[in-house]
Amino acid sequence: LHQGPREAAVEILALTLWGEAAGRPVRAIEAMAALVMNRARLAAVPGGPAHWGRGVAGVCRAPFQFPCWNRNHPRHAALRDVPAGDGALAICRRIAARAIAGSLPDPTEGATHFHDAVALPGWALGRPAVAEIGGLCFYRAEDLG
Repeated sequence: LHQGPREAAVEILALTLWGEAAGRPVRAIEAMAALVMNRARLAAVPGGPAHWGRGVAGVCRAPFQFPCWNRNHPRHAALRDVPAGDGALAICRRIAARAIAGSLPDPTEGATHFHDAVALPGWALGRPAVAEIGGLCFYRAEDLG
């Protein structure tokens, strides 16, 4: 089965959403998709953050950006072997397709960073989250500087 660049981007985004947010409410998965799209848009601007990667697939798989793509992350191996018919992946694929088509609203108000609400990473100390959705906290890059 041949995939074009758009289909490949949808699949990589869907796997990223599955790896980072499967098991969370749909609105949290949508928020994560919006965050990836925000990074892709900002990284495409001349002088944008190159370490975020280029394009949706590049942003998803950029080193140390989304933990599920790091080889030592518990969900990394699972990304290669998602069971056929996995309901959560089907939801993630639908959300990814909407995000890439530009038809997904952004409930994060432009967020580019996130963390699980049960942990507070050092970079987030004293910084205001723009949203907390489905157990994930979201932040805009300009609020982190």
